[in-house]
Amino acid sequence: MEYRLSVKHMMLAIVIPYFKLEFFEECLSSLAVQTNKNFKVYIGNDASPDNPKPLLENFNNKFDFEYKEFSENLGGTSLVSQWHRCIEMVENENWILILGDDDVLGKNVVESFYKNLEEVESKCIQVIRYSSQVIDANSKKISGVYKHPEIESSVDFLKRKLKGSTRSSLTEYCFKKDSILKIKFKEFPLAWYSDLLAVLEVSNFQKIFSINEAIVYFRLSGKNITSRTDNLSLKNNATFDFYYYILEKYDFHLDAESNNLLLDHLEKTFLDNKKRMFRWILFTTFYFRNLYFLRYINFLIECLRYIRKRKFYNE
Repeated sequence: MEYRLSVKHMMLAIVIPYFKLEFFEECLSSLAVQTNKNFKVYIGNDASPDNPKPLLENFNNKFDFEYKEFSENLGGTSLVSQWHRCIEMVENENWILILGDDDVLGKNVVESFYKNLEEVESKCIQVIRYSSQVIDANSKKISGVYKHPEIESSVDFLKRKLKGSTRSSLTEYCFKKDSILKIKFKEFPLAWYSDLLAVLEVSNFQKIFSINEAIVYFRLSGKNITSRTDNLSLKNNATFDFYYYILEKYDFHLDAESNNLLLDHLEKTFLDNKKRMFRWILFTTFYFRNLYFLRYINFLIECLRYIRKRKFYNE
């Protein structure tokens, strides 16, 4: 049964940084069928060539939304900047869910938010996470449902992510508005890993609350950043920057296992693209400053093996 809060108690803002029209109707339809309508949607058009206004007219009175057109495209050069200006549209709501314009919410996402909100706030938790499932361009489910411990430290979550036992995307999180406005998303190329870093920073490397009874559907369409393969160099740069940033700035939050996992991934990312001299300087300085002498020597040996292997196969 649907229950409603008065407007002054509406806590949840759903922010949509809009650019692609192709899957937008399905995204909006998932909002229209929410079992709890106590949310407001803020749609920021990133100077898209595809006008969504005719489509939006079909959703008048189906849920509360505000639409704004921006004259300058930011997503093409800084997706994080587009996220930030869309977040600035939010008015009185205390929590923010950033929904991709091609993603879909399960019908009980909002209802589950309010059902668990009292417990979340009693524990002073700043990040809520939903279960997730990957869908393709035809909305076919192409993965299992990813569920999580109800309450999990973000460091433990990071370790699971580094081990490849879970996934993460921006759409499946709710952030406390005051915290995300204060900390903001860090600028990485393509905003790759900017969302994951926000989960760690907004939670202050502490607890994440998981809602497993509601599912967020992340679309792998072949057209979004995640599924494209013409941007691998930028993704590599962002990945290196992410690992280096955590190791450099937040080592005091890391246990031995997470530290070693991050170093392993940093080295692998480095090997995948060794041509940037600046990385060599950063890498070497960081290892020597942290007294990772033996690990650095072992890594140089691994580099030589890698080069010889490449040379062997190219001959």
